[in-house]
Amino acid sequence: MEQKNKYIRLAADLQTDSIVDGPGLRAVLWTQGCHHQCKGCQNPQTWDFNGGGLVPIEAVKEAIDELEYHTGLTLSGGDPMYQVEACLEIIKYARNKGLNIWVYTGFTWEEIIEMSKKKKVYMEFLKYVDVLVDGRFILEERDLSLLFRGSRNQRLIDVPKTLEKKEIILLDEKKYNEEELFKKEPMFI
Repeated sequence: MEQKNKYIRLAADLQTDSIVDGPGLRAVLWTQGCHHQCKGCQNPQTWDFNGGGLVPIEAVKEAIDELEYHTGLTLSGGDPMYQVEACLEIIKYARNKGLNIWVYTGFTWEEIIEMSKKKKVYMEFLKYVDVLVDGRFILEERDLSLLFRGSRNQRLIDVPKTLEKKEIILLDEKKYNEEELFKKEPMFI
């Protein structure tokens, strides 16, 4: 079977050992290119669609193969939705390796659903995503106390439940509350 996409434009190498871009120990793929250009964006260097570098998708897969103890892969950027075909190939591969998938995008769920009516790859992409953090970063709504997101308008969407129920189902944030996590039995005695 011939590979559809041979390259993806990335802002950086695959980042490993992240604990802030979703739950557990994660790898983060920083895509290059974004038209949203949110005021106060933490990654403005990823906006330029000609910035970063073209990386063979096979090299990204090889980097995923080398991960140890990681529970998930997070796609961020830039905005992964601008390279949806290449990102789909990568998240399919990562899912096959047992990783859960989180995606940060400036597009809202509703915008992605609209886009999927013209280009079915967006719906195919969503089928491999566990959590979609949607919406543009809005500096005036910045809130550092939020779990895994930067502004109050952004949502943590439980994608499998949302697709099943055909209505937006938000992630149950209580299961990620630090106080609740530490109430569990200690790992070490």
